[in-house]
Amino acid sequence: MVDSQFDVIIIGAGVMGSSTAYQAAKRGLKTLLLEQFDFLHHRGSSHGESRTIRTTYLQPHYYPLVIQSFKLWKEAQAQVGYEVYFKAQHLDMGQFNDPTLRAVIENCHKHNIPHQLLNDQQVAEKFAGKINLPENWVGLTTEHGGILKPTKAVAMFQTLAYKNGAVLKDNTKVTDIKNDNAGVVVLTASGETFRGKKCVVTVGAWANKLLKRISGVEIPIQPIETHVCYWRIKQGHEGKFVIGGDFPTFASFGKVYVYGTPTLEFPGLIKVAVHGGRVCDPDKRPWGSVVMMNELKEWIEGRFGGIVDSSEPVVKQSCMYSMTPDEDFVIDFLGGEFGKNVVLGIGFSGHGFKMAPVIGKILSELVVDGETNEVDLKHFRIGRFQMASKI
Repeated sequence: MVDSQFDVIIIGAGVMGSSTAYQAAKRGLKTLLLEQFDFLHHRGSSHGESRTIRTTYLQPHYYPLVIQSFKLWKEAQAQVGYEVYFKAQHLDMGQFNDPTLRAVIENCHKHNIPHQLLNDQQVAEKFAGKINLPENWVGLTTEHGGILKPTKAVAMFQTLAYKNGAVLKDNTKVTDIKNDNAGVVVLTASGETFRGKKCVVTVGAWANKLLKRISGVEIPIQPIETHVCYWRIKQGHEGKFVIGGDFPTFASFGKVYVYGTPTLEFPGLIKVAVHGGRVCDPDKRPWGSVVMMNELKEWIEGRFGGIVDSSEPVVKQSCMYSMTPDEDFVIDFLGGEFGKNVVLGIGFSGHGFKMAPVIGKILSELVVDGETNEVDLKHFRIGRFQMASKI
């Protein structure tokens, strides 16, 4: 029998909710973590084999969050006793005059991020001919890169939350949240009711479905179905791309935003994918085809000089993004009748996973203190969408 009274109820047990549960429980809060599906399910944004971690952003407000997350990932690993972070260099590439790449370079200068700016020949030399850039392209390398293991990381945060006293409950779909004099009442599809002083909503692609029901608020977050693809490295070249060597995590700017990671999860395969996808209903997934597949194949053929088979990916995995119009997160109080009793951590737009440890810390601070010193929340407030309205 689950006790029905809590200091904080966290709805959604992906990486953000699980990280928040760990941080809240560690602070001594009586914490309940609810998940509508099985724990570690594959229907949202937090499953799979790898995510990139990098400091190179065009928006300056992400740099401190990523740097803090590097530290917090290592702390959590030490607590649980196994690794979810695997170090690598990171390489950004694109045309020298690409505005996104120029902004990334500018931020490296602004934050004193140690980096190297290399021309096409220097990139070929640094990575022993494994990466080929066109003549007018440049590469930006930093030591702050690597791979995170997503499903393992979510399990880690859930384990640490449990060890710190949190109650974890899956297959429990939340249907409504009501205001109450002492906080909030959380109603579920099974008829169970839970009471909490505060509530945190970290439901990913299901954000608008839940928020419209509880408050009528509709935030412009679009659920997107995206895919990651793994490509076969040609025989005799497999060792060149393995994590722990000199091959980096990478991102390529231009008409198509391509990203990828060294070989880790599938021996002999390299992950190369497009940042993008198609709008969908998360409860009626199309399980559709990969977007911009021809452009992706062309990119692989051009960059890897024929040593990666670009004819067809051998493994494809589907995942969800929760995209905001500006691709910045939503970290704020729901407001209205709920005031500061309901905290939102949503709209992570396909690039939030790496920052999950610090996001969990921020959300738990908003629950306890009503504010955070980790970041200026002006970039993440709901109000920015209303101000952009043309109505």
